[in-house]
Amino acid sequence: MQVILLQRVVNLGKLGETVDVKAGYGRNYLIPQGKALPANEANIAKFEARRAELEAAEAAELAEAKSRADALADVNVIMRAKVGDEGKLFGSIGARDIADALTKSGLPVDRSEVKMPEGSFRQVGDYKVVIQLHHDVTADILVTILSEDAESKTDEDDE
Repeated sequence: MQVILLQRVVNLGKLGETVDVKAGYGRNYLIPQGKALPANEANIAKFEARRAELEAAEAAELAEAKSRADALADVNVIMRAKVGDEGKLFGSIGARDIADALTKSGLPVDRSEVKMPEGSFRQVGDYKVVIQLHHDVTADILVTILSEDAESKTDEDDE
């Protein structure tokens, strides 16, 4: 099945390309999601009429992602968790926890934008996390995981 891409699709193509895909992928995912149109004469003409509009929307999306990446530059998220012996967490800190912490600090980030290829964090320490804001735009942040007990022990020492 040939389709015309209405936006960039990872590992498939860019806006405006006509690509061959399996019929089920095109019919059940790309077309219902509004990412592609079947490649026929009528749709090709419709796409060419809308090309400038779609390219402008993609450029605006890229510019917005770059501004969000600039806001996330040099961000350090400090998270506290219950810790057992040897620095192991009771539970873990995952993408949802990091996204919630960033959103609460005024930098809205969706859970799906937080990339953690090694999985959730289960130890106290500093971790570098990649935030993928757009196909071409990423931002690196530092996540510091501390023990909940560390703060209370230092407060008691001061008194």
